[in-house]
Amino acid sequence: MPKTTVIPFGPQHPVLPEPIHLDLVLEDETVVEAIPSIGFIHRGLELLCRKKPYQDMVYVAERICGICSFIHGLGYSQGIEKIMGIEVPPRSHYLRVFWSELSRIHSHLLWLGLTADAAGFESLFHHSWRVREKILDIIEETTGGRVIFGVCKVGGVRRDVDNSTLKRILKELNEIEADYNALARVFKTDYTIRHRFSDVGVLSGEDAYRVGAVGPTGRGSGLSQDLRELGYAVYNELDFEPVTESAGDCYARLMVRVREVNACMDLIRQSVEKMPEGPVDVKVKGFPEGEFFSRLEQPRGEVVYYLKSNGTKFLDRFRVRTPTFANIPALLHMLGGCDLADVPVIVLSIDPCISCTER
Repeated sequence: MPKTTVIPFGPQHPVLPEPIHLDLVLEDETVVEAIPSIGFIHRGLELLCRKKPYQDMVYVAERICGICSFIHGLGYSQGIEKIMGIEVPPRSHYLRVFWSELSRIHSHLLWLGLTADAAGFESLFHHSWRVREKILDIIEETTGGRVIFGVCKVGGVRRDVDNSTLKRILKELNEIEADYNALARVFKTDYTIRHRFSDVGVLSGEDAYRVGAVGPTGRGSGLSQDLRELGYAVYNELDFEPVTESAGDCYARLMVRVREVNACMDLIRQSVEKMPEGPVDVKVKGFPEGEFFSRLEQPRGEVVYYLKSNGTKFLDRFRVRTPTFANIPALLHMLGGCDLADVPVIVLSIDPCISCTER
């Protein structure tokens, strides 16, 4: 008879950048069930909408997650703008796309480095973060921040980027992409990485749809679902196709993110080339009254924003469903039946952000 034991995984583990806790039910070395514990670092950010004016809440939204902070600020700002009927200048929409894709690149490169480290490739980890530093330098030059941008606001963006700087950044981006392609070649062709991640944590397309997997977790199983196709900001004016893989294993999710970095760079080029002249913000007067439900694509997948206002400077409701929260059912499905040694790799493959999950 197999021996049944229950062991904890997390909240501290070498492969985890953030604290997630799972109770793993084992039969010998096989995981038969994973039980998550949610709420380890609850911060109460959503309740702050009743204490901070609606225009200041964009700073709170950005701090839901440091790595994908800009798109959190964008989701909040777009929601308030829809409630108030604010028309944002076209140039600010293109700048929002520009910064959104830089944010996505730096998030994916951070994750690639952590993945390389989990597989024992310390040099590949450092090279991934070396390329990421170049992206952070561009972010710092154009926004003033490296991780928290602080440039998105209700009514547009807080600062412009002159055209000469944008053209120079495109030249730098070509050099960064060449450097990145050499890095990506290792992830694509190295035998050890392919062997370690292939056929591990398999999630079929049917199961991914059933449990509501989003982002690279879903697209790695063949679900062609990317919220940028909805056309928010000016994504409807740019050429874009979701990056998908069909195998549904950890290696497929890895390849989705590897290929998405190139797709992000292409979107940045398009946004700069098509960016119109004009102002980058409008004056916002009055208070929002109404409610709005919006969906955007974070680096980790779909984020849902629900905002409800009552005509005062404080909101009634600020509710966010983040992609990691949506992907936890998929994670639990993948862990069932896996080997204990594969648990760290499978957990890492969804790119978990527990700060996002526990607002």
